[in-house]
Amino acid sequence: MRTRIWISGRLAWAFGKWADRFGGRSRRAAVSAALGRRAAAGLLAVAVVVPAGAGCDVIGGSGSGPSASAGGGGATRRAEAKATNPPPGVPAAFTAGQRLDWSACPAPYAAQDDGAAPGDGWECATMKAPLDYRRPGRGTIDVAMIRKRATGPEQKRIGSLLFNFGGPGQSGVEGLPRYAGDYASLGERYDLVSFDPRGVGRTAPVSCGEKEFEGSDACEKHSGGLLPYVGTSQTARDLDLMRYLLGDEKLNYFGVSYGTELGGAYAHLFPKNVGRLVLEAPVDPTQDRLQGDLSQVKAVQLAFDRFARHCADTYDDCPTGSDPEQADQRVVELLDKLRKKPAPTDGTEKLDGDLAAHAIGNYLDVGKEGWGPLVKALSEVMERGTGSKLLQKAYDHAPGARVRPRLGLGARSQTSGDNAVSAFVAITCADSNLRPGFTEAEEMIKRIEAASPVFGEAWSSSVYLCYDWPFKGERATPEVSADGAPPILVVANTGDPTTPYAGAKHMVDELGEDVGVLLTVRAEGHGSYPCTRCATRAVNTYLLDGTAPGHGTTCS
Repeated sequence: MRTRIWISGRLAWAFGKWADRFGGRSRRAAVSAALGRRAAAGLLAVAVVVPAGAGCDVIGGSGSGPSASAGGGGATRRAEAKATNPPPGVPAAFTAGQRLDWSACPAPYAAQDDGAAPGDGWECATMKAPLDYRRPGRGTIDVAMIRKRATGPEQKRIGSLLFNFGGPGQSGVEGLPRYAGDYASLGERYDLVSFDPRGVGRTAPVSCGEKEFEGSDACEKHSGGLLPYVGTSQTARDLDLMRYLLGDEKLNYFGVSYGTELGGAYAHLFPKNVGRLVLEAPVDPTQDRLQGDLSQVKAVQLAFDRFARHCADTYDDCPTGSDPEQADQRVVELLDKLRKKPAPTDGTEKLDGDLAAHAIGNYLDVGKEGWGPLVKALSEVMERGTGSKLLQKAYDHAPGARVRPRLGLGARSQTSGDNAVSAFVAITCADSNLRPGFTEAEEMIKRIEAASPVFGEAWSSSVYLCYDWPFKGERATPEVSADGAPPILVVANTGDPTTPYAGAKHMVDELGEDVGVLLTVRAEGHGSYPCTRCATRAVNTYLLDGTAPGHGTTCS
């Protein structure tokens, strides 16, 4: 369901263009289309926008979210709650000396994703936060926030529920109104709240070029003073400041894909402030960035093999042939052909091999609901020589992607003005301290390519992502141990092609004994809420009643 960042296709496009300027797989520029996929665990989830899927039976509502008689636009205002536990070490100017001034939301601007204002019931505010929590006197940033007030009786309101839908690099201010229909039942008792993380949208946006991503030198030129402070640990501290200013003693949070890394970081830093945390489609906190890429390419290849078996068993004219081995051969030949001669589409852009590989991966992220459309997309390009369906999916990797077809939302253009690509790179490189040398990088590229005949080449160039980044990264793997925290619900699909299921077990172990609670969902795709009834009921029971499922609970 939700993912790694839909940035997948767009990132791939932007990085590929940048890499082409240097030619070949050089020390500086071997970053190509594969980059985009680091999403969930890194990129994908990134940027922006939505979905959930064709055929997905959304549980709890549909549309743009719960209607609110108590939202903005002149509605009756309720008294704002006040918390008693401010973030430790944060000057009073940011806590007791600050309140959130909620008002009607403006339309998103270019760095968020051009579009209309979210409409009635939505309120926006700006939070002042230290640029650097370690030295809070060095400067401030403005953190953009959005909310829809709980629609149920005030006496049943639990508090605020904060969301991060993935990335890094996705605007929550732009995204929450799109996805809110998925969470309508939660919106009766929670204020639904999201925000633009550091470096994204209206929150100190990172710029790495005049119009598109132009490499690390451009990042340093345009945003050098900001780059050291956009990492996940700083954003986790922003979450605690938000919690306090929203009037909550505990943080209630729903994180998807990369959002699980952010949620885990918060739990590690503030275990006593953890309320009800859901970590869906979790990243593996025991793996560094390159290990995660390798695990992911293996997982997406396995997902493709399962699709190929289904295709062969279901369609007499299956475009991938009679078994997974033949499917690998046919699709590898297709991708090689597209790399040499991109296919025309119904627009001005053509479909090349790397975009096609990412598109196939994005169809697989949707789950079984994406298998039928993938058959049609592959048939189109193999039989007619046109790539319109694959190209559209290459730019369609966001949380909620399963719903996009139902809502009639088209693919996002790679020329959009949002800063998702720059933000993804900046946050990833602020977090990860991996700066592999040429020999080490080339060896990892070989391992990634060998791990997947279909996706290996497209995925491999992300190895060079932070090669010449101008600042050091914070750590190799995220720290998520949260001793003393209450139970945290971790939800994972066994067939997830973006954040492999094994990583969920590691997340539970790393959170700590009696902290992490694993809900296993026997399903394909990247995420399960709200498309899997059993998982949706379990998550809602946890968030609304505070009751976590028993250890080892499985949804089929």
